[in-house]
Amino acid sequence: MAKVIAVCVSEKKGTQKHEVSEIRLRKDHGIVGDAHAGNWHRQVSLLGTESVEKMRKAFPDIPVGAFAENILTEGLVLYELPVGAQLRIGEALLEVTQIGKECHAHCAIRQQVGDCVMPREGIFTIVLEEGVIRAGDPVTVL
Repeated sequence: MAKVIAVCVSEKKGTQKHEVSEIRLRKDHGIVGDAHAGNWHRQVSLLGTESVEKMRKAFPDIPVGAFAENILTEGLVLYELPVGAQLRIGEALLEVTQIGKECHAHCAIRQQVGDCVMPREGIFTIVLEEGVIRAGDPVTVL
């Protein structure tokens, strides 16, 4: 069973996200209090812990949120989901809108280890149904 490992936010763009106890998602907005929230196609970012583990071989102390992921999951190959797939996570319903993205030139992980997994294996979603998400919540592909 896939599940949430951690939830993270950042109050300012261009900074790593930090772990919080829960996130509240709002339709047409994203995560309340997150710098990347807004009415656009990348409201919430997800990354699998399996992807992070690939990077930990070169950089073992990567903290949660280092890749600017809002939701860190386990047990699901996120980047294999098609655009349009829907995910029930905790109380919220999300829809996949983008797989991967261009990495920023100032990416701290890329500068330190020469690579970053988010551009290849991170996914982005919009909020279809509002709700709260916490670590331990199940992730179900509908």
